[in-house]
Amino acid sequence: MGEPLTPRDEAVVAEQLGREPRAIHEVGHRCPCGNPDVVTTEPRLPGGTPFPTTYYLTCPRAASLIGTLEGNGVMSEMTERLRADEDLAVAYRRAHEAYLAARAELGTVPEIEGISAGGMPDRVKCLHVLAGQSLAQGPGVNPLGDEVLERLGAWWAAGPCVSVDEPSPVVEPSPVVEPVETHD
Repeated sequence: MGEPLTPRDEAVVAEQLGREPRAIHEVGHRCPCGNPDVVTTEPRLPGGTPFPTTYYLTCPRAASLIGTLEGNGVMSEMTERLRADEDLAVAYRRAHEAYLAARAELGTVPEIEGISAGGMPDRVKCLHVLAGQSLAQGPGVNPLGDEVLERLGAWWAAGPCVSVDEPSPVVEPSPVVEPVETHD
């Protein structure tokens, strides 16, 4: 699936979100700039709350552009297309099933059993979720997520959305060695 989360990745995600991240399982996708842009989250938060968003989009630049798409009515347009295009509806249902299968690999949460995210499988209610799934699971899994990404263009082209210093490694102090007196 993804990549292990490094301390630097965790610092980047905290900067992207403006808060400490919770329940990250791994980096779901890495932006061409090198930063995580999607994290794969555990299906239950540390306090026990179910969390259905398995693929959480963290890049604020991509998230802002997606917010603009949402504000321009793209979700309604996509939902109408789902109702009119049986092939698209079937592919979107498969995306829903792929989302559920990926979450099941992380754990079972009865409270959200059968519920994916983003409105799947019958409607579109969050483009961020669809884009996150397309980035994490790859092209061809979620046709509407792929379309969102196409509409965004190269959001990373201006460089990383955030920058953090590389965390310093923890260095154990060396034991103090007392000089030994010798008598010649």
